[in-house]
Amino acid sequence: MEENMVGRGREAIEMIVDAESFQENLVGNQTVDGEFGPGAVVGTAQLNGEPVTVIANDAQAMNPRFPVVYFGVIGMEEAYKMANAVYLTMEADAEKPVEQKRPLVLIVDTPGNGPGKVEEIMGMNKATGAYQLALAEARKAGHPIVAMVIGRAISGAFLCHGLQADHILALPKECGTVIHVMPLSSISRITKMDIESLNELSQRSPVFASGVDFFYRLGGVEEIVPGPQEMRNSIAKHIGEIRTLKTQGKFDQTGPWGRGTLGAEREGRTTRKAVIEHIAAQFQPMADRYLL
Repeated sequence: MEENMVGRGREAIEMIVDAESFQENLVGNQTVDGEFGPGAVVGTAQLNGEPVTVIANDAQAMNPRFPVVYFGVIGMEEAYKMANAVYLTMEADAEKPVEQKRPLVLIVDTPGNGPGKVEEIMGMNKATGAYQLALAEARKAGHPIVAMVIGRAISGAFLCHGLQADHILALPKECGTVIHVMPLSSISRITKMDIESLNELSQRSPVFASGVDFFYRLGGVEEIVPGPQEMRNSIAKHIGEIRTLKTQGKFDQTGPWGRGTLGAEREGRTTRKAVIEHIAAQFQPMADRYLL
């Protein structure tokens, strides 16, 4: 039986990075407040002797200021803390060429965002949006970003903590890994389709299904890592591949755009290309009105 890694984000850090190299709350040249966003773990480590920024969930932590933030939930403070770690990384390497930009390793194990009334009033969406934007900017600036799904990767929390990475890796379902954009019950409420029809669709369409294998077909997962002991080598390998592509200027072969191409190759996204071409053809005649 494969080792279950759900709820073990801190242990995963130690499995991945060089022994005793992780310095929590030190990112770039600055120290972050460890009491802020306790459900998020950020810091600097070495991977094969190279500095990397690590951003992870701590499923064993609870946020005393926001009681809905526990067991890996990414709350408002956690999202801002993660975003800040990304920007500190970019600041530290701002003058370095692409081939020297330090990687970011995201360790993903989150059941989603669980905002309470206070977080919604204060702007939970701004916090998660800030984290997504930070990762997108770091990716485009040349930093290799690898997300390693060790447990749950669900809903809006995965959207900000994972889906903006250059490559997404995942442990197999035997390790307790679950990738789920939205439960079928929620899809049913939104689309007004009955749950029986959605259950039937989920058996043959990866768009409606949950799980690592289905997301792999969609191109969302670059590689299914056989087990926890292989995470370190797989992450290092993908950092090298991403860096080579970015050094060559092939940014479109990484990140969300690259995953779309990969999904088409795996026959998980069969109509994506045709839809993009159709929209482009409709937009082109009126492009001058919107593009200055």
